[in-house]
Amino acid sequence: MLAPEIGSTNDGPVSVLSDTGTPVVTTVNEKAPLISKRRFFSSLASAFGFGSNSNLSSVGYVEFGASNVESGRTLGTFAGVFSPVALSMFSALLFLRVGFIVGNAGLWVTLLQFVIAYGILLFTVASVCAVATNGAVEGGGAYFMISRTLGPEFGGSIGTLFFFANIVSSALYITGCTEGIVENFGTSGYLVGEGNIGLPDGRWWRFLYCSFLNVISLVVCLIGAEMFAKTSVVVLGVVCISLLSVIISFCIHGPMMVLIPEANTLIQNGSVPVYRNYTGFQLDTLKANWHQQYSVDYSSDGKVVDFATVFGVLFSGVTGIMAGANMSGELRDPARNIPRGTLSAVAFTFLCYVAVSFLTAATSSPGLLQNDFIFMMPINIWPPFVALGILMATFSASLSNLIGSSRVLEALAKDNVFGFILQFVVKGTWRGNPVAAVLVSWVLVELIMLIGSLNTIAQINSVLFLLSYLATNLACLGLEMASAPNFRPSFKYFTWHTAFVGLIGTLVMMFLINSVYASTAIVLCLVLVIILHLFSPSREAHWGSISQALIFHQVRKYLLLLDSRKDHVKFWRPQMLLLVGNPRSSCPLIQFVNDLKKGGLYVLGHIKVGQLSDIEVDPTLDEYAHWLTLIDCLKVKAFIELTVAHSVREGLQHMIRMSGLGAMKPNTIVLGFFDEELPCDFFEDGSSYSTDVFRNVYTNSGRSVFTLRSSASEKALGAIEYVGMVTDTLKMRRNVCLCRHFHNLDKKLIAKSLSMKFIDVWPVNFFQPDDEDPFDTTSLFMLQLACIINMVPGWKNLHLRVFLCENNRQQDDTGTNDSSSVPFRSNVHRLRQLLQMLRIAATIQEVPGWGQQAAVLQGGSVLEQMSPHPRRHRADSFKNEQLDNAVRVYLLSVNQLLRQHSEQTVASFLYLPVPPHGEEAAVYPTYLQLLTELTADLPPTVLVHGVSAVTSTTL
Repeated sequence: MLAPEIGSTNDGPVSVLSDTGTPVVTTVNEKAPLISKRRFFSSLASAFGFGSNSNLSSVGYVEFGASNVESGRTLGTFAGVFSPVALSMFSALLFLRVGFIVGNAGLWVTLLQFVIAYGILLFTVASVCAVATNGAVEGGGAYFMISRTLGPEFGGSIGTLFFFANIVSSALYITGCTEGIVENFGTSGYLVGEGNIGLPDGRWWRFLYCSFLNVISLVVCLIGAEMFAKTSVVVLGVVCISLLSVIISFCIHGPMMVLIPEANTLIQNGSVPVYRNYTGFQLDTLKANWHQQYSVDYSSDGKVVDFATVFGVLFSGVTGIMAGANMSGELRDPARNIPRGTLSAVAFTFLCYVAVSFLTAATSSPGLLQNDFIFMMPINIWPPFVALGILMATFSASLSNLIGSSRVLEALAKDNVFGFILQFVVKGTWRGNPVAAVLVSWVLVELIMLIGSLNTIAQINSVLFLLSYLATNLACLGLEMASAPNFRPSFKYFTWHTAFVGLIGTLVMMFLINSVYASTAIVLCLVLVIILHLFSPSREAHWGSISQALIFHQVRKYLLLLDSRKDHVKFWRPQMLLLVGNPRSSCPLIQFVNDLKKGGLYVLGHIKVGQLSDIEVDPTLDEYAHWLTLIDCLKVKAFIELTVAHSVREGLQHMIRMSGLGAMKPNTIVLGFFDEELPCDFFEDGSSYSTDVFRNVYTNSGRSVFTLRSSASEKALGAIEYVGMVTDTLKMRRNVCLCRHFHNLDKKLIAKSLSMKFIDVWPVNFFQPDDEDPFDTTSLFMLQLACIINMVPGWKNLHLRVFLCENNRQQDDTGTNDSSSVPFRSNVHRLRQLLQMLRIAATIQEVPGWGQQAAVLQGGSVLEQMSPHPRRHRADSFKNEQLDNAVRVYLLSVNQLLRQHSEQTVASFLYLPVPPHGEEAAVYPTYLQLLTELTADLPPTVLVHGVSAVTSTTL
């Protein structure tokens, strides 16, 4: 995964030499070419310093991009990857635990366990290779791969556990090295001789020897890690010679009796020597070692051995696959070195383990294998070979893990994952060597060694490394499933199948080894993820999180499955497009619509008036980030749509058509009201929305962000255009809401104030009242919106009221019509039944005397009363004409009626009449003036007009 330079821990300049030898300072990023490939022997020579640049740094750990390319990346595949991986995988297992595994599990189970372990290992290596070949790998190795793929929270959590896995592994190998020293140089040791006094033995003596070796490792790490890398080939050579001597000894050595070491106090009492048989090649011995025969572990105070214990010990030997990746900061070509070196080391160690296991089962009795973990020493042609192999393999593996853990800790500190807690690690660097990180790692290794038992440590080690492998497989599986175009690793043997099998295998094996350790590790990982997500300073790092790619992939897939042709009114929900002129003055309205959306789509739209051909840069590109910040500040769940258009009306048409995606399109358009009130600045102090985020923030053009207009003359649209927007919305078959007086809404006061009790719905078209108004589409839409807002926390305590305005009351007390014998139901009964069917809890309040008020219109429309020739479309009759006195009296009486019933109302929903037809310049201003008079001095009011059914009485 290509990592952006922003947020990288390795973004320093690099000095490279030009063809003329002149140093050129440039910036190195992930696209910078690595140095050319060299031959095998040339890489060996450079690993040991022969023919290298005289200006090579003596610092052991140089991150990619932090220094000269030649001096910082000197290691090739063999010295940089193959040798560390092979040494880590041989470690204590090859010489100290193969007999223990075969003697207890039997040969066929041992081979099965190796196949399982290496199968999991191979799938994980495929994932590591895929990430390593998908871009330049910087310093930090496996942690860098995981964190830059899964993001800072998950990557930091796994990186922390990966750090502890290296710590435990280092302690494991030092303990194994100490065991080899005691068995060889202790009293009656193999190299000391029977009956001779050697190094004293005991729990605390062994801890002392471990501490001494740990101090040596500390000294080496403080001097520099490069020395270890340069000598790893020699160390591997010595180990291979020791292994060869063991194989030869198995083949040429005849039957003999082997003395059980004094450390095995379960059968060795110290007075009478106890021996077990080494038979040489015999078919009976192979048969005896073929099946499982679990016994007790004498190094763990007689603890009973089982499959999980044996597998935990075995798997500890294959945890070294990350050793090469940890050296990524020193590799010349990590994308080439890591796959080749790791895979070849895995194949080589697997063949060695299989061969040694078979030879062990065919030559040594079960009693010998179960009671003498170092049986290879007395049967060897020259016992010091085995001793040397044990010491070199285990100590070098321990040193490798100590170095790796310190580098992971340094990377965590540089990435600021734990903030100030690890700042001392960053500061505690001397000549590029993370001294503080080394010291911290050394202390933790010292504490782990107090556990003492090698097999107990092995289980902890196996679980932690398995969790790291699980994260690596998870990262690659996520990358593959996300189908990101930039994920195209050059390693061709990786698919999502390998990552998935590796993930499942590691998860199962974690619990198989030790369910308590596995559960604890997973819980600890999740706790770390939560803590880092909430508190880590690196949570905003621009590394690129796989979660965003996966979300995009899944959202796209499910959007394609969302078919608008299958929409049903039962599952209708409001999908809102709120057109915002300036968010500074619209905060309460933005919050209100957010409450009103009921889990539906919510889009904040803003239109810049202008012509793109006259502008050098699209202004919406600069403002988009500020609008996203606005969403974060207001904590609303909304999308942002910005556009440039010749007019606001044209821009709204574009937004209605283009906003949303697929079947998720806005079905309700919300506009603020067009009036002459000056806007309020809700970002200033004293408001519940006050914030300093947008203070002294400017766009690229030098203007302050979200500048308020100071007068009505600065409006971006006029009355005619505004009403035209309402008409266009209805033509496009969208519901429309006009919101007025929402600058007076304070949601925090709703729960506190005793005078704010109601949400009111007026299902009557005041411009042309009719008894059927409460049952038409618009009224049902109003009821739906009012019910939705009444379900939202903060609004639940309010009571919903529905006001019924009847023009004619023909019903008598008996419920029958006076002029006929045909019974009918009054509107009160019909409305009550409707509310019951719709499951809307509301109180119906009849408005007394409404018929007399509505009689002024004589059954006509308010708009018709405005013209002397209502049936003719004479636009000029509207010009400069005062409202008819009767209509004015009617509107004032309606407004007074609304205000009379709204003294304790938080929000009102009113019926929005359709704008009249005719010449826009004539009829639209009058229409807007009527709405203004109707809603004057009311509480926050929503004028609503619906165009489609939104309620359902069915299941």
